[in-house]
Amino acid sequence: MSGFVYIVGAGPGDPKLLTIRALECIQIAEVILYDRLVNPQILKHAPAHCELIYCGKEPGKHGLIQDEIHRVLVEKAQQNKQVVRLKGGDPFVFGRGAEEAAILRNENIEFEIVPGITAGIAAPAYAGIPVTHRDYATSFAIVTGHGREEKGQDFLSWASLAQIDTIAFYMSIGNIEHITKSLIKHGKKPTTPVAVIEWGTTSNQRTITGQLETISKQIQQEKMVNPSMILVGDVVGIREEIAWFNERIESTC
Repeated sequence: MSGFVYIVGAGPGDPKLLTIRALECIQIAEVILYDRLVNPQILKHAPAHCELIYCGKEPGKHGLIQDEIHRVLVEKAQQNKQVVRLKGGDPFVFGRGAEEAAILRNENIEFEIVPGITAGIAAPAYAGIPVTHRDYATSFAIVTGHGREEKGQDFLSWASLAQIDTIAFYMSIGNIEHITKSLIKHGKKPTTPVAVIEWGTTSNQRTITGQLETISKQIQQEKMVNPSMILVGDVVGIREEIAWFNERIESTC
């Protein structure tokens, strides 16, 4: 008989933002395959006998590549284990959860998807920025910032994207110049407010704000690094009114 796999979102960083269902899955796990951005405090909820397998990916340093993750998930489940695949944020928001679920289905392994709070909403909230607001933003987009035009990997419809009120860019620090230039080229005002939130919802969170035409230089000056969420839109201006989270440092331009 096969075991069972829970594909679980661990939330954006603050361990208190873990869902009750995610906690239940972790507490019964016999094996946990976890990603780089999973807060280590969350793993303390696992049973003492639980096998922990690091699957983190970062530039130049990979724990397990994706095909190997698939192999281990199947192998452990076929050993009749209760397996948790633990991902930062939500498993279906740039988390490759759907790919892993498809592999499990092909192997006739039962699974459950446990949603998590995604950083595109949570990080701005901790920075005092709502992604929607009836006076400023009635549309919201979540976008990966990986694609680069010069590498033939830019699949975004910038003309359509420029019409969205609020845009949350994931994994975008290294591609910020292309993002800002593309949005301006396709209709966003150069003065459109932008926020960059580093290590959102954690004790290391810091936020800088600026405009499309200036934010690239500010990121360099402040040495902002991943993981960072980049938020574009007029809602960034609300931060001055409702910022509440005590960040380690703050720079606003």
